[in-house]
Amino acid sequence: MGKKIYIVEDDESIQDMLKIILEKAGYEIKIYSQGAGIFKDDYLLPDIFLLDRQLPDIDGLDICRFLKGKEDTREIPVVMISANPHIDELSKNAGADGYIEKPFSITLLLKTIRTFLQRQTPENVVL
Repeated sequence: MGKKIYIVEDDESIQDMLKIILEKAGYEIKIYSQGAGIFKDDYLLPDIFLLDRQLPDIDGLDICRFLKGKEDTREIPVVMISANPHIDELSKNAGADGYIEKPFSITLLLKTIRTFLQRQTPENVVL
C-alpha cells in the first residue's frame, strides 16, 4: 500500500484529475467533497491532507486550523490548494505546511507531495 492522501475538494473535475494522477503515482486516495467529513474523526489518519480553500460548507483554512489544533493530526502535513492570489499568506496564517496555486502543473503537485512526505520519514534510524 502506498502513502495515504486525503483530499477535500468540491470540484468533481479536479477530484477526478487528482485521483488519476495520484493513484498512478502510487498513492492511496480518499476524497471528501465537503469539509464536514474531516470533522467526524471516523477515519484512519493519512500521511498528508490536500485541502481546497473554497468549499461549499466551510472554508478550507478553518479545516486546516482544526487539523493543526488536534494532537493526533497536528504533525500531518496540510497543503492548501487555491486560486486565491493571497493563498501563500492565508495558508501560513492558518498553520498550513504549504500551498499550491491553481492552476498547477502535475510536476508541481507531485513534487510538493513528495517533499512533505519525505520530511515525515526518519532519514537515519540507528537501533
